[in-house]
Amino acid sequence: MKNNLLKSGIAIVLMLLLTNVHSALAQQYVSPTAPAKTGRSPGVKVKLLSQNGPVKTYVLVFAKNDEIISGLTEFAQEYKVTSAHFKGLGDAMHAKVGWYEKSNKMFKVISLDEPAEITSLIGNITMNQGKPVVHAHINLADSNGMVHGGHLLEGFIFPTLEVFVTVEPNTMFKKMYEEAGAFVIDADK
Repeated sequence: MKNNLLKSGIAIVLMLLLTNVHSALAQQYVSPTAPAKTGRSPGVKVKLLSQNGPVKTYVLVFAKNDEIISGLTEFAQEYKVTSAHFKGLGDAMHAKVGWYEKSNKMFKVISLDEPAEITSLIGNITMNQGKPVVHAHINLADSNGMVHGGHLLEGFIFPTLEVFVTVEPNTMFKKMYEEAGAFVIDADK
């Protein structure tokens, strides 16, 4: 009787462990319209590099543990940016990128849980419902030189990231593209 109870108990524990492992390994998805999390980039420094009429170019220098999307969003909020494009390079401790799955209108989350070189960061800042929206794509090279890339969901910096932002005078707006379930630039506004 005791052996049967012990075997049943072990079987239950194994089932629970396997269920937890499966849950941990289950694929994550993120909505393309999810708002940016802010307050995660206290170390970002901003410097105005040049101004040509209403066009301004800045450099944003990220510090250890700053998060990229948060820092760019906070910059846009503080400097009242309504239209910009940017590019950058540096290093990340870890990052999450998204690959758009048309079938469910969501980003499949791809995690890079090791330090990586940011070989390319490119994107824009536009407006949606009165708030700045950062749209960024990134390529990250791991220690073997393999490049992973996609839509940047989040990336934490070490030791630094240097982003050059050109702010344009004419506001760019986003609109909902229903078929994709995502916001796209509204070239008619």
